Amino acid sequence: MRAVFGLVLIVGVALAGGAVMMAKNYISAYQNELARERAARDAIVPTVEVIVAERALRYGESIAKEDVRTVRWPTAAMPEGAFTSIEDLFSEDGESRYVLRAMEKDEAILALKVTEPGEDAGITSRLERGMRAFAIKVDVATGVSGFLRPGDRVDVYWTGSLRDAVEGGRGEITKLIGTTIQLIAIDQTAGEDIDGTVIARTVTVAASPQQVAALAQAQTTGRLSLALVGGDDDTVASAMDVDQRLLLGIEEEAQPIAKEKEVCTIRTRRGAEVVDIPIPCTN
Repeated sequence: MRAVFGLVLIVGVALAGGAVMMAKNYISAYQNELARERAARDAIVPTVEVIVAERALRYGESIAKEDVRTVRWPTAAMPEGAFTSIEDLFSEDGESRYVLRAMEKDEAILALKVTEPGEDAGITSRLERGMRAFAIKVDVATGVSGFLRPGDRVDVYWTGSLRDAVEGGRGEITKLIGTTIQLIAIDQTAGEDIDGTVIARTVTVAASPQQVAALAQAQTTGRLSLALVGGDDDTVASAMDVDQRLLLGIEEEAQPIAKEKEVCTIRTRRGAEVVDIPIPCTN
């Protein structure tokens, strides 16, 4: 009887061991097949990890780790300046980055849309090397009826009188003094996520020192008007001057040439000296 029980026990252990081996082989085969499938998928569309926004981020917000997540992104379509790891986005000393441009949920976090760690998101961070911030006074007419937004580009026109600058100048003239100048702030708002129209009193532009000098002189001596440039417009407006005569199609009248007065003389000798004496012309 004991021999029967021993035999049954041995058979049971053998069956259990076989079942374990079969399960192990099945799981191993499944894992190998899954790894091959993933490798084949990556071979078709290579991907890389990219950090994206977990929620909508607005200008000036501090970015925390819970605000972002990692996704697989096609390598061929990877945006320039994208972060590929959490360590690249967040510094070791815990200094925060701030949002410079609004981002929507699942949008890739790009280096140009955030500050450096610990850097303020103030207006100075939006100025490129060699550029300066300059404020222009506007109203509902000169400010494109409140449709301007930070990041837009504008052409700047000056209208003023030439009487103090050109001798004999008459009337007013309008001149294009700056093309495709970028706006970096509307009043005290530098964020691009402005809802509706805003009738601004000032706009701040990014300009070179030479442009700043021209804008300052123009704003002091006349009126400045802004013309909004289209987002996809890559043309540059040519220099132009328009006055009242050109506007009305009136050609400048040619000034008559004054005829020089004829002078008649006779030559006579006075001792050793020869002199010319004026006399009335007979013809």
